[in-house]
Amino acid sequence: MFENFNHNALPGSPPVRTRRQSVQSSPSGHLTVGATTNNPLIGPRRFSHPRNGTEYLDHLIAKLTQMGDGAGGVQLSAMDLETLCLRARGVLLQEPALLEIEAPVNVLGDIHGQYGNLLKYLAAGGYPPEGRYLLLGDYVDRGKNSIETLTLLLALKVRYPNHFFLLRGNHESSNLNRVYGFFDECKRRFTVKMWRTFVDCYNCLPIAAVIGSAIFCCHGGLSPDLFSLDQIRNIARPCDIPESGMLCDLLWSDPDFVNYGWRPNDRGVSHTFGADVVTAFMLRFHFTLMCRGHQVVEDGYEFFAKRQLITIFSAPNYCGQFDNAGAMMSIDQDLLCTFRIQRPISLRRLTYPMHK
Repeated sequence: MFENFNHNALPGSPPVRTRRQSVQSSPSGHLTVGATTNNPLIGPRRFSHPRNGTEYLDHLIAKLTQMGDGAGGVQLSAMDLETLCLRARGVLLQEPALLEIEAPVNVLGDIHGQYGNLLKYLAAGGYPPEGRYLLLGDYVDRGKNSIETLTLLLALKVRYPNHFFLLRGNHESSNLNRVYGFFDECKRRFTVKMWRTFVDCYNCLPIAAVIGSAIFCCHGGLSPDLFSLDQIRNIARPCDIPESGMLCDLLWSDPDFVNYGWRPNDRGVSHTFGADVVTAFMLRFHFTLMCRGHQVVEDGYEFFAKRQLITIFSAPNYCGQFDNAGAMMSIDQDLLCTFRIQRPISLRRLTYPMHK
C-alpha cells in the first residue's frame, strides 16, 4: 500500500499536493495499480530478433517483471547480461554528466537490491514510456537481488533512453561492492568477470541532474569545490569515484542539522554542509529545490534547510533491520510534488542513524 502526504512548501519551493493511489496484488501475483496493470510487457512472449533489437529488450523486461513480489531470483544468462551492459555503456556515454530533464518525472532514492520494492514503485508510477523516472543511485549492495535490480534498470534505460534516467551513487563503486555484497552476489551466481562487466557499466553513469531548470538532483550532496555547473558537465567518463574532491562530494556528502558551513563527515569520507550552504547554493544557481538520497530517513523523505533540500530514501525496512518507510517523489509538469510511501511490514520504535 502506498500512502501520500501533503506538505505545503514554503515560498520559493515547488508546492506539494496529494494524490492517493494504492498498490495491490492480482490473483496471478502480478502487481497492479487499481484494477489494471501498468506494465504492458507482462505476459509470455516469443522473439526472433537478435540481442540488439527492441523486441529482445521487451522480452527481457517482461521476464524480469514477472517476479510478482520480487522475492526470488530471475534466471538470467551471462550472455544476456554482458550484451545488456555493453549496450547500456553506449547509451549512458551519449548522455552528459549533468542531465537536463523536463517534468513530469518520478524520483527514486536508494534501492539497494530490494527488487520487490522497485517493482511496486514502477507499477505505481507506470512503466515507461507511460511513466518517466530519475533514480538517484545506490542500486546495489546489501539487498538480496542487486543483479535483478541493476539489470532491470539498465534494460529500461536502453529501451527507453528518453524516459528513464539513472544517476550514480556512492555504492556504484568497486571498492564498496567488495564489502557490502554485490561482488559476492555476482561471484556466487555468475563470475568475478561478470561483476567487472557491471562495474565497467556504472562507471559510465551520469553524476547529477536538473529537473525543469529548478530542481538540482544528485546522490549525496554539495561540495566546497563546486563553483560552476560546467564542472559537472566536464567530468570525463568512464571514471572511478575519487577519494576526495567535487565528484566524491556529490556522491558522499551529507546535510548537517546542527552546524553551519562545512565540517568533516563522520563517515570518514567527504564533508557535511549546513543549511546556510544550501541557501547560498540555491541563490547562486537559481534553483528552488535540491533532491538527494544517500541517507536512511524514517518516513522515506525528509526536508532540510527550510524545505530547500529533500532526502529521498526508497528502500523500506532497510536491510530488514530498520523500520523506515520508503518513498517516491512524483513531480508533475507544474513542479507539484506527490510523495508515494511504501510502509514497512512491521512498525517498531527504533533509533534511526543518519547515515548508512
